[in-house]
Amino acid sequence: MAQTINADVIELRRKTEDKNLQVVEFLIRQRAEIDNFTEVRVAVVGNVDAGKSTLLGVLTHGELDNGRGYARQRLFKHKHEMESGRTSSVGNDILGFDSTGNVVNKPDHGNLDWIKICEESSKVITFIDLAGHERYLKTTVFGMTGHSPDFSMLMVGANAGVIGMCKEHLGLALALTVPVFVVITKIDMCPPNVLQDTLKLLQRILKSPGCRKIPVLVKSKDDVISSAMNFTSERICPIFQVSNVTGENLDLLQIFLNLLTPRIYCNESEPAEFQIDDTFSVPGVGTVVSGTCLKGMIKLNDTLLLGPDSLGQFIAIAIKSIHRKRMPVREVRGGQTASFALKKIKRSYIRKGMVMLSPAVEPVACWEFEGEVLVLHHPTTISTRYQAMVHIGSVRQTATIIWMSKEHLRTGDKATVRFRFIKSPEYLKPDMKLVFREGRTKAVGQTTRLFPHVHATAQNTRHHRARGHHTRPQNEPQKASKRNRNRNKNKTKDVAHFAENSVGKFASSSSKTSVEGVDDGQQPSVGPVVVNGS
Repeated sequence: MAQTINADVIELRRKTEDKNLQVVEFLIRQRAEIDNFTEVRVAVVGNVDAGKSTLLGVLTHGELDNGRGYARQRLFKHKHEMESGRTSSVGNDILGFDSTGNVVNKPDHGNLDWIKICEESSKVITFIDLAGHERYLKTTVFGMTGHSPDFSMLMVGANAGVIGMCKEHLGLALALTVPVFVVITKIDMCPPNVLQDTLKLLQRILKSPGCRKIPVLVKSKDDVISSAMNFTSERICPIFQVSNVTGENLDLLQIFLNLLTPRIYCNESEPAEFQIDDTFSVPGVGTVVSGTCLKGMIKLNDTLLLGPDSLGQFIAIAIKSIHRKRMPVREVRGGQTASFALKKIKRSYIRKGMVMLSPAVEPVACWEFEGEVLVLHHPTTISTRYQAMVHIGSVRQTATIIWMSKEHLRTGDKATVRFRFIKSPEYLKPDMKLVFREGRTKAVGQTTRLFPHVHATAQNTRHHRARGHHTRPQNEPQKASKRNRNRNKNKTKDVAHFAENSVGKFASSSSKTSVEGVDDGQQPSVGPVVVNGS
């Protein structure tokens, strides 16, 4: 049967029920074509210094860490990340498995050849390495919403425990209904009693009414297979205990990753839909956009609608070339990430949050939408005209609350809220997950109703102000800053004071001169004093 469908058969486990009865479980995986490998996206979250980048460096490069951050150096993009050891941007790393379940990552002089990995792989795990520091929370939220992860890997340091942003990231994954599995790192340097305390606290949090998960401590291959088979139910939460220095239990984590299946299934007959999460300008190529294909299929030289712009318009654009994991391909399907080179368009026109759609969709942008919102935390109360950052998919924009079903919202309240975008309209759909944040204020929910035909008449945007004038919006003079306004005010006061003193001195000297010029016995003439001919 496997030969007929061009697949490989791998024995996972064997059980003996009776003397003459055995139960064997097999994994049948089809040998993928060079450009049609299966892709599973895993978001890596957790508190700062939990060992996220180090674990990814060990998994993807196949080399253990030295205990001082050797493995993570290959993943960092920026100089300040290498110096501080902390991730500040969204990183991407891949781990390839062939049709028999073996890892195909083979670094060449410390560097990974992504094209070679994809050609040899039947399944590719894409790790979305997110920031753990509170300062970079908006980057982490964008990575969880805009990159559409299938699963979330929550990292916990065994010695530090569940602290800081760990609970925030767990709550974010639960709000976005992303299945979570936990990896406890640094077990080689952690005392046994501290490790047990960390495990007890973690299990108590996962069993709490807010999470309602079933924690499973993974200690053997049998546990891995059982967890992977039941993981899609979103109730099971496997807990792995690994060490990046000794390599303990890393093989169990690799088996689990090999058995994961993507949550988005492609229906090629649906109209294509692609969300943009980043833009580039490549010398010799032109404008390039990257993101996730949510529906349908996009082929080379297809014409799609790109938008919405600041006025809610969509323009037709042609696909010049397609790349998946740096490998040129001819088509991309739903659930896959890709980058497109576009014809005859400037990078400045495109922004994160735009979409590329099939003309059959007939898209309409909207300024306003309604959503069911649950306030997770707010120090005081939320009222109408309150503004905060809204994340919906790859859309990230400030919105104003213009109506609420309740007069005020406090921590724990749930209500229907109507939002209006501040800067430009966006393409939305009902039942999309939204995250609403501003400082320490956090709220989650989903969109319920759109208002595509409401125009931004009350929006005081530069484009609207420029309509009554003959100036271009980008050339309109900006409002002076507070510091410059104070400086101009002081200048005006100084000039007025100088003019007043000058006129007073000039008038007094003129009258004095006229009196001194009169002979004794003559009366000074009283008449109008002429100053500068006035």
